Amino acid sequence: MAGVGNDLSERFAELLRPSGPVRRLSWRGQLFDVLFAVVIALPGINYVLAQGGSSRVLTACYVFLTLVGCAVLSQRRRWPLGALVMVVVLTMPVVADIPRITYYACVIAAYSAAAYSRYRLPTLAILLLLVLLAWEFTRDGMPTVPQQYVGSGVLGIVTLAGLALWMWRSRAEEGRHRLAETQRAREAELRRAVESERSRIARELHDVVTHNVSVMVIQAGAARRTLDPSEEQVRESLLAVEAAGRTAMAELRNVMGLLAPADEDAVLAPQPGLDQLEPLVDRVRDAGLPVRLAVTGTPRAVPAGEALAAYRVVQEALTNAVKHASGASATVTVHYGEEELRVEVADTGGRPTGSGGSGRGLLGLRERLAVYGGTLRAGPPLTGDGYRVNAVIPLAAR
Repeated sequence: MAGVGNDLSERFAELLRPSGPVRRLSWRGQLFDVLFAVVIALPGINYVLAQGGSSRVLTACYVFLTLVGCAVLSQRRRWPLGALVMVVVLTMPVVADIPRITYYACVIAAYSAAAYSRYRLPTLAILLLLVLLAWEFTRDGMPTVPQQYVGSGVLGIVTLAGLALWMWRSRAEEGRHRLAETQRAREAELRRAVESERSRIARELHDVVTHNVSVMVIQAGAARRTLDPSEEQVRESLLAVEAAGRTAMAELRNVMGLLAPADEDAVLAPQPGLDQLEPLVDRVRDAGLPVRLAVTGTPRAVPAGEALAAYRVVQEALTNAVKHASGASATVTVHYGEEELRVEVADTGGRPTGSGGSGRGLLGLRERLAVYGGTLRAGPPLTGDGYRVNAVIPLAAR
């Protein structure tokens, strides 16, 4: 029962929270609301002066309340619920004497609150109360609109409608331009992300290949120095291997000079592989995400490039789980098949945190796996909660 009560209280509290940020109006929208308030204020003041009676003090009070109410109406879209409450409070003292002015002001404020308010439950409660008050004070009928206001009223309504249409078209055109600009910026950002990831892949492949070629050159030189003087032909072959290895390393460095950004230098160092998954899982576990590593199939040697790609898949998936799924747990599964290596990282979901990722990491992983003919699938599972990243990397038969 306590759990049900807590759930209901949380739902009720959610209804009392604002449903979005404070509305920001363009200068056109603010100008329209101000003009609208002025159009309402002018005939309102005239009506009050015509109906105010003999007491000048009372008439001045009614004029003041009308001006303040119209000023509040000028902010009806920025602060809709506050405007509704203020209009109701301001018009209550005169509701019995001048019902038509107060009624129209309350109708406009009520519409604005229903259309724009971020507080849905309080707005609904105040509107219901306003309906009951309107029933109480207008059930005996309301005076008709004086004839002198009909012409100017129709003209004002038509003018405001035309102005509203012009503003709507302007906003629609601006919206189309912003959408097109956002689309172009997104495409440019994706292109930069792809280029950056390809540059990173090239650097890491450089490290992997150069490391292994340098080992080959060192081993060939060591073998050459241990040969007998009579084995000249073998010595010449090993010299050719050393020369080819050094040439390959020089070419790799030249290519990396073209691919890598100007402020980054390629570092000759072995990159992580499948043997580094256990330390990676331990670091993530220390960061607060419970992770279990499972290895199935028959483990065997995997080429350095493919092993690095598999490591990056696990690293990116666990990083996303730590950033965006607070309180979740994850499972890393590495399966050695006969012709392929499968890597799967699945988390249980947890509480969503942050604003969501940009998708660059997964885009980079797809680029990386495509180098080796691999594929990547990412998304929620068919059943249950959480998120799953599944990579398949073909392996040459050995």
